[in-house]
Amino acid sequence: MNRNDRVIVVDVPPELDGERADKGLVTLLAAAGHTTPRTELQRWITEGHVQSEDKPLKKRSVLRAGMRVQITPQDPPLTRAEPDPDVEFSVVYEDEYLLVVDKPAGLVVHPARSHPTGTLVNGLLARGHFDAENADPLDRQGHLRPGIVHRIDKNTSGLLVVSRDPTTREGLKSLFESHDIQRSYLALTLGNTADATYDTLHGRHPTQRLKFTTRIAEGRPAKRACTHVEQLQRFREASLVRCRLETGRTHQIRVHLAEAAKTPIVGDRLYGGVPPHGPLRELALRLGRQALHAAELGFVHPITGESMHWESPLPPDLAKAKQTLSE
Repeated sequence: MNRNDRVIVVDVPPELDGERADKGLVTLLAAAGHTTPRTELQRWITEGHVQSEDKPLKKRSVLRAGMRVQITPQDPPLTRAEPDPDVEFSVVYEDEYLLVVDKPAGLVVHPARSHPTGTLVNGLLARGHFDAENADPLDRQGHLRPGIVHRIDKNTSGLLVVSRDPTTREGLKSLFESHDIQRSYLALTLGNTADATYDTLHGRHPTQRLKFTTRIAEGRPAKRACTHVEQLQRFREASLVRCRLETGRTHQIRVHLAEAAKTPIVGDRLYGGVPPHGPLRELALRLGRQALHAAELGFVHPITGESMHWESPLPPDLAKAKQTLSE
């Protein structure tokens, strides 16, 4: 066993041949002086931090004699979200049950190990919009995201609904699960993005852990993803499109526009939205984020039964980018 840059490498001995991965690896770690609770190792496995031959193991994977396993230990999870009054955001609607936030680009929705504070949840807690007790008991990370029923990426701006009590949270979750939420996004894309509906499988990329993909190999976990795309304006080398979500998978719009439409979102570094050269490259680099904005949100209030709808215009950075493309 050796340790280098927090990576622990173990070779499976003959006596652990056929042992379940989570059990056998705890034994190997303990024998080498790295006592690790089995639940912690299971979390590392689930999050993809335990690999063999560059492929993530599963908790129920079976060890084989001679197998070499790379384990990247992770810091313990945070125990709760703490208030942070310095977080800036806009509330566009609030009642005693829920609130709707217009999230700026660059703001993470909830805490994690890499950003324990400075998130939307920390800011909401500091302003008394809800308290840390409003956590979903069925969510393993609920203590870090009380009130959060859906998310938008850090570098995506726009509308987000947050619950203020458990009853409202469950009502909103039901609306999302039944697809009874109106959600549309505005995006600037590279190339001529045509009107289309993309109805595909969607799952985590098999080799690039930060990415998701529609190209799911047989046997890999996948869910249905459906996006309706409408071109609103055509520029010389780009398009302004509206994307209506039927489902809401992680990175769904970004993946559909990049892989299915072949026209990635301007500035989306992860999915190819920064051209290698030319004015569009300069625009993407100047923008510094994917040109994606959650512009519309609507639903029937889960408590009052009132039909509600909000719209958010393009923020200044995307409005300026759109103007540049029009010139």
